[in-house]
Amino acid sequence: MGFYPCQALVRLLKQRLRIHAKAKHDDDDDNNGAKGGNNADLNQQQSTSADPKTGQVGIIAGLNMAPTFIYQELEAATNGFAPDAYLGRGGFGAVYKGKLKRIGQSVAVKQLDSTGYQGEKEFLVEVLMLSILHHPNLVKLVGYCAEGSQRLLVYEYMPMGSLEDRLFDLSNGMQPLNWKTRIKIAAGTARGLECLHSASPPVIYRDLKSSNILLDKDYQPKLSDFGLAKFGPTGDKSHVSTRIMGTYGYCAPEYANTGKLTMKTDIYSFGVLLLELITGRRAVDQVDSKSRNLTQWALPLLKDKNNWLELADPLLKGKYSKFVYNKAIEVVLRCLSDKASFRPTSSELVGAMDYLLARSSKSKDAKKASNAGLGWLDADQNQNENVVTKAVKAVVENKDLNREVDIEEAKLWGKIRRDNKKPPRHDSEGTKWVDMLQKGK
Repeated sequence: MGFYPCQALVRLLKQRLRIHAKAKHDDDDDNNGAKGGNNADLNQQQSTSADPKTGQVGIIAGLNMAPTFIYQELEAATNGFAPDAYLGRGGFGAVYKGKLKRIGQSVAVKQLDSTGYQGEKEFLVEVLMLSILHHPNLVKLVGYCAEGSQRLLVYEYMPMGSLEDRLFDLSNGMQPLNWKTRIKIAAGTARGLECLHSASPPVIYRDLKSSNILLDKDYQPKLSDFGLAKFGPTGDKSHVSTRIMGTYGYCAPEYANTGKLTMKTDIYSFGVLLLELITGRRAVDQVDSKSRNLTQWALPLLKDKNNWLELADPLLKGKYSKFVYNKAIEVVLRCLSDKASFRPTSSELVGAMDYLLARSSKSKDAKKASNAGLGWLDADQNQNENVVTKAVKAVVENKDLNREVDIEEAKLWGKIRRDNKKPPRHDSEGTKWVDMLQKGK
């Protein structure tokens, strides 16, 4: 089963948006009070022209695009986007809780902010990706609105909010996540990545971070916000070249330095996320009015295995299996390797995290769980130690990392000026795009 290339998918959705706009206009002219336009017909709308390169017809057999809603219906569902319905804000815009009377479902409604750093392209990509991909660890797209200049996305409502909400800066009365729940979240996240990476062609998430991991009532994680997702390399290609996008602190060094994107870029981000779960610290935190990078802070402690317990979140109060804890640290080290080829695949991550989750159980059979999922990790124990040594060396030698960042930015801007190109966007926090803290040279 194959996909059309991304540009053909975008053309398909744009065509569908035009059909939706026309249907909405016709509905208004007829004054029939229809809700959502001709959703049944639109959901079956497909391209019938063949891809000139491959000869493929259509996108996926039987693909149903997400249903459409009119703006008035979403406005009513959120009580006019009332302040008490406000859930938060991301790169796309503000998010509100609502209740769709037509389907009797609580939903989260994201409204595009025209001044934000995500726009029409990201909106199209999000609708496409979540119409194509379905998995228990990917958030479900209930529908969308593209009426006039309005761009809104409607998702299933996730009652526990984001991982960021549940891991950092806990409000009064909020209990910290226990060890098993943290490993459960990591395992589910790995399964979500595996779904993306095993698609045909593969999909690179490109924005894995704690604020994009949503939790249901049972703390099952779901990846959300696919505006930056990108189709990965196919055939004999090793990477795709693209603008450098993402979030500072999670960005793989080779991608930040070259713009070459692979599935291993997501694996690096997973390593940072797992380190956040272990330490209870943000990827980038503010300490004494200065930014502190989590990986830079952790690497000196990783130099000696005897210091690994110092990384643990104090809120865990030592209530975790030391064996599972140490193996989780080893997974982090492999994911954060400066050599992308040494990082595990998403399938290997799933095997490892499922095993660690089984071993985190308090049942009598926990120790009987098969350790087959750790084969890739245990087979390269000596290389694991080399990863630590090399990564720590970059920090311990006290290189002038800020100077390296400035040099790399100067080179980039010089090239942009020579090529007369627009500079790459900065991330949502306005930080520098180059993450040199993990170069490991």
